[in-house]
Amino acid sequence: MSTSRQPRYRQIALDLADKIAHNQIQVGEKIHARSKIATTYGVSAETARRAINVLADMDIAQAQHGTGAIIISKQKAMDFIATEQAGFDLVSLENDLLNNIEDQKKELDTMADSLKTFLQTSQRFQQLNPLKPFELVLDAPSDKYGLSLSDLNFWHQTGTTLVGIEHDGKLVISPGPYVSLEQGDVIYFVGPDDSVAKVSVFLFNQ
Repeated sequence: MSTSRQPRYRQIALDLADKIAHNQIQVGEKIHARSKIATTYGVSAETARRAINVLADMDIAQAQHGTGAIIISKQKAMDFIATEQAGFDLVSLENDLLNNIEDQKKELDTMADSLKTFLQTSQRFQQLNPLKPFELVLDAPSDKYGLSLSDLNFWHQTGTTLVGIEHDGKLVISPGPYVSLEQGDVIYFVGPDDSVAKVSVFLFNQ
């Protein structure tokens, strides 16, 4: 059990209690503050006295004015150790929880940074690459079939730019103004998000 955060006198009291619990110091034995405790632990007489006072407060020892104390209870020494251990366990648990919270915060910060990088990369990708064209199969009847793109005034009517037409399995890229649309063709165009709806309304009145 770690006692490094406790005052020195309380560390000494706990060590003495441990010795009592393990019969290294017997009940009925007298311990002297200055000659034994101060010398053994390398502390001042005042620190030794305060350690004895802790044992007296816990009913482990009976203080004798000016001479030290007599050990009176092994069970109380064991109870004192158990109480200190429980307190240490709570502190350890608190530290573990705080460390876990800190670790989770770091993980969330890392995820936030990754998300930010992803969004920035996505924006750059969209800026550096052409728009992916929309695709529409001309499988419904239309009165626009057979008319050229010029006659249809396709761009002005739909607000989209026709970039390709697939006819009989052949793809024509950037079709000219005289190319006509036929049922069964697949057309490819770019424009705003509602481009498919606009083209469908124009060609099929739907």
